[in-house]
Amino acid sequence: MRDTPTPRRFYVHDDLTDDVRERHGAGSPADELAQTLMALVRRDAPRVTVLTLREQIEALVARGQHAPFALAVGIGPAGERVARQLHARAGWFPTIARVDLTREEDGRGGYAVVSPTGVPLAHQLAGVGVEHATSLAVVDDTIFSGITLRQVIEGLSPMLRARTHAFCLRGVEESLAPLRALCPVAAGFAAPGHILDEISFINASGLVRRGSIRRSGLAPLAFFERPEWMHAWFPGHGDDVIALCRRLNGLLEPTGVPSLPAVV
Repeated sequence: MRDTPTPRRFYVHDDLTDDVRERHGAGSPADELAQTLMALVRRDAPRVTVLTLREQIEALVARGQHAPFALAVGIGPAGERVARQLHARAGWFPTIARVDLTREEDGRGGYAVVSPTGVPLAHQLAGVGVEHATSLAVVDDTIFSGITLRQVIEGLSPMLRARTHAFCLRGVEESLAPLRALCPVAAGFAAPGHILDEISFINASGLVRRGSIRRSGLAPLAFFERPEWMHAWFPGHGDDVIALCRRLNGLLEPTGVPSLPAVV
């Protein structure tokens, strides 16, 4: 992998603050650490922008109304969670299924899109009955490189693709554009610019919870366990962010076992 650049605009989706407060209680040590961490993340504004779930959902809904889809497929736990959150707000997805697909470091400096369950994507799609859906939504949380969503869309038959619409909370415009050649794609927030050097996205939970960095044949990592990334994202105070993340991780994952946000 090439050296990690410091992005000109860095977007952090705050999926951490409310989740920690709900699990550990308002005013708990974990809650206070999470708030301190997010304040430190915001220090480098306006280069760093913290995005909230509500503003992204409201922006996505404002882009256009949709009749309820016959089936919505969430990509992984995050995509399923977003589908449920969007349905609670807009009523678009009365029937939600999930396919498990994720990006994984291949150990050779690149990435592969794999099924963490070992079940091939084609079998997963057949298992949730996509071919019988009169209308299909495919839902993800973030479209950064776009390789995961592309694999799902290209796994659909041309006839089904013609009645498919994809949704995400946030994405990079240069990655969204080629996907729109396959099917309509709606994003709550779309950032202009090139990925990595100009634009980067992360979930705040990934800073402290293991699972955002997946590695072939190795245990998953949290972002704070990649110091070179942290110093690139938070130049000048990377060590402070890492120290806070390590303390919060000790409260959220005291056994070292990954603890991802629950699907609600």
